[in-house]
Amino acid sequence: MNTSLSRRQMLQLGGVTALTMGVPGTVAARMDPARRTPGAAEKSCIFVLLCGGPSHLDLWDLKPDAPNEIRGPYKPLQTAVPGMRISELQPKLSKLTKHFALVRSVTHPGNISNHFDAMHNLLSGQHNAPQDSPYLGSILSKVRPSQKALSSYVWLIKCVGDPVFCAPNIGTGGNLGAHHAPLFVGSAANNPALPGFKAPDALLPVDTNERLHGRRDLLGSLNRGASASDSAQQGWRDVQGKGFEIATSTGPREAFNMDREDVRTRDRYGRNPLGQNLLLARRLVESGVGFVTVNGWTGPSPGQAGGGPPSSSWDMHGGEMGMGNAFGTGSYGMGWCQPVLDTAVSALFDDLEDRGMLESTLVVVMGEFGRTPRINQLAGATPGRQHWPACYTAMLAGGGIKGGQVYGESDKIGAYVKDKPVRPQDLSATIFHALDVPYESRVTKEGLSKPLSTGEPLLGLFD
Repeated sequence: MNTSLSRRQMLQLGGVTALTMGVPGTVAARMDPARRTPGAAEKSCIFVLLCGGPSHLDLWDLKPDAPNEIRGPYKPLQTAVPGMRISELQPKLSKLTKHFALVRSVTHPGNISNHFDAMHNLLSGQHNAPQDSPYLGSILSKVRPSQKALSSYVWLIKCVGDPVFCAPNIGTGGNLGAHHAPLFVGSAANNPALPGFKAPDALLPVDTNERLHGRRDLLGSLNRGASASDSAQQGWRDVQGKGFEIATSTGPREAFNMDREDVRTRDRYGRNPLGQNLLLARRLVESGVGFVTVNGWTGPSPGQAGGGPPSSSWDMHGGEMGMGNAFGTGSYGMGWCQPVLDTAVSALFDDLEDRGMLESTLVVVMGEFGRTPRINQLAGATPGRQHWPACYTAMLAGGGIKGGQVYGESDKIGAYVKDKPVRPQDLSATIFHALDVPYESRVTKEGLSKPLSTGEPLLGLFD
């Protein structure tokens, strides 16, 4: 009988899975310690993905002088920054412009207008991304794995429902392998806005410690049979040791204990999936997670059953796809979704600043594309907008970003980039730069060496 154990079996004996641990010997690029301020906290990223594609013309790039069929119903709210006017439905963010920058010239070269491909290119951080491309969180997991967290890369509520909404490699790690895939947390039926929210299965109950230590003893006896000079075996023993430490530690478990948060803090974020997931993201960053993707699902609006799956709150086609008025207060309406976003993101900015974490935490808020300048069914009761990848807006804050500025410009109706186009690879280079990870570093995979990003960071955004 063959008594040899595979690496996956060894990890399972250790009480962890390949999805939650990095693999030894795979890191080809690390953050240069010389580039980090002595004593500074390691930087993290909270990437708020507004799945479905929010309308830039109705959130952050309003065109009040455009014709009625272009400008939409919302009045621009003047902020303290000249030229930075945002929707009147975001009064809290309008008072926090010192924290964030708006990039109004994001574009998908090649006019990629379907959710699947647009999200794949955005999350890969490159244009024409190969099919097996890993996403930004997976890349960060490889080049800068967390040494103290449950996972280097966490995704709060995996996008579900119609597969056109989900990028293909969110659960695979792409060509970097499953060990760099994210740890998925939560669902429509189990999210931190609901009572009884449960932590992921990777966190073992405390009362299993005795059995876990028994497994460790068994694994130790098997490891003693391996050659002490075998560096690969030693690497896996290190992984197993870290796995035991994480599985038995109270630290990772506490990050998911939302009841430990002050009731006023939870109310401040909003008692909905987006608000509570952003609060959980802050807790995860505090615990050492390097990259957290937050699904921008706002949940069902009050008094409306359903609200769609966690993938499409911002896919506001209006009556054309049976989603109701895009400017209404239903689950697919900006009258509901914008105030939720305003409350949740403003609370995150304030919370991070209060805790001294804003400089070490990059926050990115954006969708996979924007919306058409022209409103469809304007004269009807259920207007909306179509997909529009040629020009849209992203919000960036923290991580060294200089707030109170607008980067790039769209034309007079928000259709095309007028100045300083920003491609997916430029955005990824900017994220790596903000996290003190040299974007020109190279990752080796099966003999192939490629830079983390082929774009140019938006250096004008930084202090």
